[in-house]
Amino acid sequence: MQSPLFMWMRGYVGVTIRKGRRATADNGQTGHLSIEAFLNHALTKSMMIWDIKVNKNDTAELKITLSDFFRMRPLLYRTGCLFHVTERKGVPFMLNKLGKRKIFLGGVIAFAISLYLLSSLVWQINISGNAKITNTQIMDAANKVGLYRLQWKMKLDEPSELARQLRNELPDAAWIGVEIKGTHVNIQVVEARKPDPKALVGPRNLVASKNALVSEIYAQKGKPLVRANKYVRKGDILISGYIGDETNSKLVAAEGKVKGLVWYTSTIETPLKKYYKELTGETKTRGYLVLGSKAIKLSGYGKIPFEQYETSQSRQTLQLGKFILPVGWITERLMDMNITEHSIDLKEAREIGLAEARAKLLAQAGPESRIVSEKILHEKTDNGKVYMEVHFEVEELIMQEQPIATQGE
Repeated sequence: MQSPLFMWMRGYVGVTIRKGRRATADNGQTGHLSIEAFLNHALTKSMMIWDIKVNKNDTAELKITLSDFFRMRPLLYRTGCLFHVTERKGVPFMLNKLGKRKIFLGGVIAFAISLYLLSSLVWQINISGNAKITNTQIMDAANKVGLYRLQWKMKLDEPSELARQLRNELPDAAWIGVEIKGTHVNIQVVEARKPDPKALVGPRNLVASKNALVSEIYAQKGKPLVRANKYVRKGDILISGYIGDETNSKLVAAEGKVKGLVWYTSTIETPLKKYYKELTGETKTRGYLVLGSKAIKLSGYGKIPFEQYETSQSRQTLQLGKFILPVGWITERLMDMNITEHSIDLKEAREIGLAEARAKLLAQAGPESRIVSEKILHEKTDNGKVYMEVHFEVEELIMQEQPIATQGE
């Protein structure tokens, strides 16, 4: 038995066989009517017959290839059987119908030509890997070498040649790769690394950036003017850029590290309920035909039957070999969702609020910061929330640069 696809390519016919007149043998004598005799003769002749079904009303149903159908008539005459065609399937019948519908056939041919022409254009240019070189600069360079949207791909140079031309137009790029994939062109850029110019550092002091109690001071260059456990105000000099004495002094760029204890008061608000999403399994599907950058809705009309839902999309693109066409299909699934409520006790809500406040405070304080102590000053519960006022003591870097003006400035 051949595969269904092979049978469809060759074409086949569905036939109903029934008894008719008396059978006539090759010598001219008549015999008994027999569907079984027809089937036996057909199989002896190696005819391709399948899906044979013998009914109680002296009929039989079967399928036979188109070529063997025309060899079947002598056997019907010999066995005294009649036939009736019930279905016609396969490529030969489809081509015959298309031949009778010239306008439709012309439309199919025109559509195929349109798809080929659309697949021969550049529809999208993707750029990746760039940080300092802007997309506009890369697109301007691509336009100069003949690479732009709606350009015929046959007019483009080889990807390696396009990459070489783009490198000539973009001197800040260390390497450029060009890949043509269907109707998309991917440009990958590796930028040249240039050492950052070292800033000229003039004489400066390190001063306090906020009010704090000094906890640690390390002067790498310059003269420290404060010590640990001394309270300083914002703007006080911590490490001076003046070194030496009255007779022999020098200005330098003060360097070092100063840490101090800083105090913050945070207002925290935490709900006593949490909400969780739960999918019920009910879905609604909508389908869209994609033509270029536009999507046309073709299925899934009507009111959405869910009060709350999540949406997920999957996209399929039409592809001819390696060529990706600007035609595709989007399947959108709307998934029914319930929101469940979960109550939180006061202790858990308090810990959640404090943890969020700590994380926010450390991010604000900057590197090398840590929370030394915390104290809840006030707490109340109202409208399903817990409100807290918390005092934090944070150790953090408190120095900032302050240029020293010299003569002539």
